[in-house]
Amino acid sequence: MSSTFNYPNWVTKAVIYEVNVRQYTKKGTFAAFKEHLPRLKQLGVSVLWFMPIYPIGKLERKGTLGSYYSISDYRAINPEFGTLEDFVDLVKEIHTLGMFVLIDWVANHTSWDNHLINSHPEYYMQDSQGNILAPFDWEDVADLNYDNKELWQYMIDSMKFWIEQADVDGFRCDVADLVPTPFWNEARKQMEAVKPVFMLAEAENPGLNEIAFDMSYASKFHKIMNGIVRNESKAYDLLPWFEKVRRDFPPKTIMMQFITNHDENSWNGSESERMGRATNTFAVLSFTVPGMPLIYSGQEVGFNKRLKFFDKDEIDWFGDCDLSDFYQKLVDLKTNTPALWNDNYNESIQWVNTSNDEKVFCFLRKKDDSLVFVALNFSNELQKLIVKDANHKGEYTEYFSGAEREFYGFDSLILDPFEYMVYVRKG
Repeated sequence: MSSTFNYPNWVTKAVIYEVNVRQYTKKGTFAAFKEHLPRLKQLGVSVLWFMPIYPIGKLERKGTLGSYYSISDYRAINPEFGTLEDFVDLVKEIHTLGMFVLIDWVANHTSWDNHLINSHPEYYMQDSQGNILAPFDWEDVADLNYDNKELWQYMIDSMKFWIEQADVDGFRCDVADLVPTPFWNEARKQMEAVKPVFMLAEAENPGLNEIAFDMSYASKFHKIMNGIVRNESKAYDLLPWFEKVRRDFPPKTIMMQFITNHDENSWNGSESERMGRATNTFAVLSFTVPGMPLIYSGQEVGFNKRLKFFDKDEIDWFGDCDLSDFYQKLVDLKTNTPALWNDNYNESIQWVNTSNDEKVFCFLRKKDDSLVFVALNFSNELQKLIVKDANHKGEYTEYFSGAEREFYGFDSLILDPFEYMVYVRKG
């Protein structure tokens, strides 16, 4: 089934950037973040996803500042970040620069001091004695009950509030799988009556993309990447994931590709910690396979630290490993190469067989006259390969070095440890 709704045209070439306002600057405010907008515009990202911007609950709070995902009021701004007027002004400036805004939406649970606890306890999951329950072992939040249809409309009206009041362009929806799909479908329908929106699900569930969502997490692909680093997976293990997405998901689904995000960084380690010398190789992979690539706050400067989740822990923007030029080049590649655009869906990747598919992943991306041939060495050893087919024949320019090469089919290829090559066909 294809989605009832089409995502906005600006999504086609988009690269998404996740904003952690609390840790972004010393002040941790919208106003302080605003000073970074020219830099992000130069980087080339087009969508800014803001982690939750709402007031954080104090009851059962974890750490000194609490979890961003413990919401005490769905229609207000966290005073640590500023005011509603500050956020509206920020969105206006982002739009002026030609970029777009998603905000995090936490539909599954609230803080224990959210006003709904007292005004509408029937909105919550309860035990046989009427005690409101926490989901799983998340003790700082209370679980909402979507069997109550009045809750549906409250939540939808709250989402529409941010479209109407702040002109946001869509939502990244936290643990979307834990909320009934019919709710999301109804929410999308009502929001589209106000403004075309873009919807990202923190999930990898094909049913969510039939109507409600345009993009989902490529979480299983991310796990395979980490498995390759740990020698638990081979390079060729990446291929079946694309086949499964093509088979199971609606045709227009975009998968979000990432090597890090707020959860990965805080709980599993920075990308450098997890991927080591292969970090940039996997970054190239995330920008060249089907899907929309994500850059997390600090990733573009090689910030190699696990950020605290419940406390202040500022990003150092002036470290020793600034990757801004590298990521700007990747964004330029993505946005200026039709074969890599987000509307070129998952049937557009073609695996290229080599003499060592355990360590090296080679593939083609094609759209009309645009053709890209990518070769990635995920090992710490020099790889001397034979490319075992002729589908990549043609004259190319290697994107990072500028070197020109013609491929005739069944070519030899030499890759240094963790080397990446992206050949863009000439003409």
